[in-house]
This record gives sequence, structure tokens and C-alpha cells, in this order.
Amino acid sequence: MSNPAGKTGPRAGAGDLLALVRSGRATTRGALQQATGLSRATVGHRLDRLFRAGWLREGPGASGGSPLGGRPSVRLEFDGSHGLVLAADLETRHARAAVLSLGGELLAEHTGPLDITAGPGPVLDILGRWFAVLLDQADATADAVCGMGLAVPGPVDHATGRVVQPPIMPGWDGAPLPGLLGDAFRRHCGAPPPPVLIDNDANLMAYGEQRHAHRDCAAFVLVKASTGIGAGIVVDGGVLRGVDGGAGDIGHIRVPAGEDARCACGAHGCLAALAGGRALAARLAAAGVPAASGSDVRDLLAAGHPEASRLARQAGRHVGEVLATVVSLLNPGVLMIAGDLAGTAFLTGVRELLYERALPRSTAHLEVVTSRLGERAAVFGAGALVVEHVFAPERVEERLAALAL
Repeated sequence: MSNPAGKTGPRAGAGDLLALVRSGRATTRGALQQATGLSRATVGHRLDRLFRAGWLREGPGASGGSPLGGRPSVRLEFDGSHGLVLAADLETRHARAAVLSLGGELLAEHTGPLDITAGPGPVLDILGRWFAVLLDQADATADAVCGMGLAVPGPVDHATGRVVQPPIMPGWDGAPLPGLLGDAFRRHCGAPPPPVLIDNDANLMAYGEQRHAHRDCAAFVLVKASTGIGAGIVVDGGVLRGVDGGAGDIGHIRVPAGEDARCACGAHGCLAALAGGRALAARLAAAGVPAASGSDVRDLLAAGHPEASRLARQAGRHVGEVLATVVSLLNPGVLMIAGDLAGTAFLTGVRELLYERALPRSTAHLEVVTSRLGERAAVFGAGALVVEHVFAPERVEERLAALAL
């Protein structure tokens, strides 16, 4: 996890000043001087480079005077009008793709069926075609795209963008996804590919939700309960991924009640095999209720189907039992339940076991909530991750040098 505000000492560069403005920590010249210890002339010179690149603009005057005294200062703002981000979220049977502004505004969107078992090449080629259509709908050109972000339902080695042994993504293990998506962009959008970031869907959902409504929460956990079960963890503003992307993979924690249930990963007793949407769909189908996936269970829950509600509450209790340990370990301020199963019945089950099994101290200041962004959470999270990557201080310096600024 990196510090999104950049350096704050006298060696701070133009990229660090931009990070301070973007984070809201320092939004006037005087505040930047105070935060960095740089002289007025040095701050002015570095800001001039950012203005010439088109990444900063002057906004309305700041209320009150400058922290260094004198008349009210002109407020500095990140100018997101010069670029766009493409983002997509893959589920097992459908996908969502979008064009976003650098400020996170949704400019165009498409959802449609997309079978992840078709493999990375065909799936990412379809995404490339979707992106080309969406850019036309947004009245935008491919050369305005600063980066692409992709959420996938499996563990991801963030450094390489490769999926690592994904249980529900046959044929995807180790595939060079950034290169494949970049090639699809080149074919269908007719421009050199921008940076491509790949991450687990629960991670990106957590990142999007935390930035949207819980920025002050220093330890945030999101549990996605859909076809499978996974968790995204945001600590001090950064995604906690572990050594190779395996952090938060709670769906494969063994639970005693599921010892006879065989998981898609090949093991027995995994939480996902007992309480995931696919497991609930299989039980419903065995009882004569048409269901094949977490989305089918979601539709039944929305219709108030009694057996689906009973199974969802039971599943929530199993998940709550595991989350009692997660909450004791991480001590989060917010626990968000999201995904296809995240309705009243499931949430009730989670609360019952969580508060029964966790120590009172672990839950005394815990908010258990549901999603604010809904099905768009991973797309917004992917877009935000790309913007943070592209405008990280070191990359800003590289891009300014390439522009001879």
C-alpha cells in the first residue's frame, strides 16, 4: 500500500504536489508550501509544469486567508477533463463495461452476457469491442484513454496482472491478461494500449465503496457473496492484497458444517461450497426450484421465495461464523455485505452468528452495512485504481519528462 499523498518534505516533486492537491490535503500554494517546506518559487515552478500539462486548474478562491497570511488564496483543483478511463467487471456469466471520467463520473455503460468459461482470449476480445462502442457513445477518442481496469472473480497477482489458480475461471490461470486486453484495445479501438490493471473483484468493490462513502474508515472489509464468496480489505486507503493476491479469499476457509461439500477448488468443506450462491442454487434445483447461479438465487430472494430466503439466512450464519474471526483479526470500522446474496435474509444470518461469536470489543464500534454502489462497485473501484496508478507521483514525473515539461 502506498501513501496517496506523496512526499511532504523539501524533496517533494511536481508529482507529490499533484498528489497533495488530489487528496485534498493541500489545495492552495500556501498550503503546499506548508506541507512540503518548499519555497514559494519552487512550488510555483513545479505547479507551472502541472498547469502546462493540463493536469491542474484554478478553482474558486479558498474561504479564509492563506495559511501564510494575506489575501484569500486561489484554490487548486485536479483537472480531469483531459482523459478517460475504461473499466470492466467480469462475473461468471455476464459482464459490465464503462467509460469513466478521471473524476469517476460514469459517461457510458454496457452490461451483457459473457461466459467466463470461454477463456481469456475470447472474453477479452469481446470487452475490446464493447469498449470501442462505448467510446463512440461517450463521444470520446481512444487516445484520450489513460488506462484500463478489469475486475475478475479470482485471485490476482497484482504485480503481473495474472490470475492465480482461479477455482471458477477455467483456462485463465497464469494468462497474461494485461497484454491480452491491451491487444484487444489496439484491434478494436485503433490506438496503442494504455496501462492495464487487473485485480480481484472483491478488492475493487471494497476500494470503490470505501472511497465513495467511507473514506475516513481506516480499516474497511467488504464481503462479496455471489456465486462464490470473497472479501476485499482496505487499510489506510490502500488495498490489502497479501504476498501474491490471496488476501481476503475467505470462501476457501474450511468450516465444520461443510465437511461433505465439495468445492470448485477440489477441496471439501470450503465456506463457498456451503454458503455460496452456486451451492444454494444447487440445493434449490434439487428441491425442484429452477436455479443455476447466484444471480438466480438473487432473483428468487427478490421475489420473496420462502425456501431461497431460508437457505440464504442459513448461509449468512455460516459466513457470520467465519467473519467473527475476520473481525477479531482486523478490527474493521465497517463491514459491508455485497453481492447477489446480500439481502435481508443473508444479512440477518450474518449478524446472528457474528455478534454471537465475536468478542464484544471487536464489534463495539463496527458498522455492518450493505452496498452503496450496488452492481457498479467494482467498475468504480477499477476506475479509481487506474487513476491512482496513472497519477502516482513517480509516474507523473516520468510523464512530465516525456512531455519535456
